[in-house]
Amino acid sequence: MTRVGERKRVSDITPERLAQLNRGEAEATVLTECLAVDFAHLMWTVLPDIGSESLERMKAAATQGITRRMALAADLILARYGREKQAELTSHPSDTVRGWACYVLAAVPDLSLQARLDLMRTLADDAHFGVREWSWLSLRPHLAAELETSIDLLSAWTHDPSERIRRFVCEALRPRGVWCAHLKTFKTTPELCLPVLDPLKADPAIYVQDSVANWLNDASKDQPDWVANLCQRWMRETTSAETARICKRALRTIHKVGC
Repeated sequence: MTRVGERKRVSDITPERLAQLNRGEAEATVLTECLAVDFAHLMWTVLPDIGSESLERMKAAATQGITRRMALAADLILARYGREKQAELTSHPSDTVRGWACYVLAAVPDLSLQARLDLMRTLADDAHFGVREWSWLSLRPHLAAELETSIDLLSAWTHDPSERIRRFVCEALRPRGVWCAHLKTFKTTPELCLPVLDPLKADPAIYVQDSVANWLNDASKDQPDWVANLCQRWMRETTSAETARICKRALRTIHKVGC
């Protein structure tokens, strides 16, 4: 979720700007701002009737990693409101609150994977970079638990008009996804994900190209020959500049090791 030229330290954020973020009045513009948000203060502002016990639990978790705090926020919201607040959270001005909506959807019990994906689509296509990351991070455990079904369902998303949706597909299934558990299946048998990768081999959007390249770069750390052969096949099948860019970036670890 990094941004070019972002502030490197929380201390670079002005008190006025931090107060605005903690009140949920604005979106974070860089990762540092995302990490600086006081979840307990924001929760009290957005959901003033959530209860003191929930707020105390949120305060106590202030030093935990952000993904744990996102999951805790969702658990507290579900315990107090069920899905009653889902629409409100999904459309909130704060990207952090919309991130909570992602985790609420992921935590709701007794939903099929198809239903979760359908409900998550709006958040996966969110205009904010952070919300888009939370959308796939929150669903990743469900996707990992049903990989075959996930690949089947997400392969249809590779043709979506939105580059954000197409990128979600690839990023959600990365073998070594950032800030989440690795998918061991794709470390040993990456070819299982070809129904998702092949349709994206010449995607026109750099946003998607980078994700595909990162997927293959992940895989190259365990299956370098497979990645090299796949890139050779893609380059035979198409002469597009998009495919050439993807393959160049996908092979960066292999080329580095070979130097």
